[in-house]
Amino acid sequence: MVTDGIAQIAVIGAGLMGHGIAQEFANAGYHVRLQDVTEAQLQTARTQIAKNLNVLAENDIIERESIPATLARIQTDTAIEAVAENADFVVEAVTENLSLKQEVFEKLDAICPPHAILASNTTALMPSQIGVNARRKDKILNTHYFNPPYLIPLVELIRSPDTSDETVKVTFELLTTIGKTPAIIEKEVPGFVGPRLQAALIREAFAIVEQGIASAETVDLVVRNSFGRRLSVAGPFEVFELAGWDLVLAAFEELYKDLNSSSDINPLLRQMVASDKLGVKSGEGFYNWTDEKIQEIRERMNNALIQQAK
Repeated sequence: MVTDGIAQIAVIGAGLMGHGIAQEFANAGYHVRLQDVTEAQLQTARTQIAKNLNVLAENDIIERESIPATLARIQTDTAIEAVAENADFVVEAVTENLSLKQEVFEKLDAICPPHAILASNTTALMPSQIGVNARRKDKILNTHYFNPPYLIPLVELIRSPDTSDETVKVTFELLTTIGKTPAIIEKEVPGFVGPRLQAALIREAFAIVEQGIASAETVDLVVRNSFGRRLSVAGPFEVFELAGWDLVLAAFEELYKDLNSSSDINPLLRQMVASDKLGVKSGEGFYNWTDEKIQEIRERMNNALIQQAK
């Protein structure tokens, strides 16, 4: 399977997102080289990919017989040179640190063949920032996946002012070929579209809790059992067009003046972090997290996403 001469994929970073991205390309028939800094991290990634593929097979999303071939198409290495030297398309998925990403892109620019496209999987950083030290600025863009990448189809495709139309076209076609739903973001801004919408929602959610309007548990209950269900099948513009913008305007005339519009981080969020109430990673946030509760919510989310993927 080849899209515009693309046969070899490299993924830099085998963590939360990187291993799933590598899995997607390999499952679609591409040869993938996956890099991380230690062999232990790569072994963890290989184990998780095999587990993911088995879950997909159990739910009849892929054929179980395809798993060995998919795994065989993924090679791993701790050396970025070995992974990237023959790559046609590279996805960088290292931690969300601008200086680190800039360093990785500078290395990739020097190592990769001249035709290779360099893409960053970042949640908020702009491609012009990440590729500032690279020469091939016309071949640099962001491909922002959502977690877990092998179950959520959308990939935001963000171009910088220097990204060529050809780079966007090839990337769009490549992502479409492997079964993703690419969304082209024409103007680079921090957070693109998806993370900006999520940030707006969580800002208001924190304000509601901080002001004593409702608990975190109640906020989650409301979202899960109301508009959250609608948003899985129709976007906000579709939903409100059904209602009518005249009715929306009348409602917002009163509501908007009371919504949180602060550009400062909510003090409750800062307090949570300062108190080491980080959520699952520390065992406590707005909820107390036991191993059983962590497993339960992960299974609940994955099962729902699997049903949507069928």
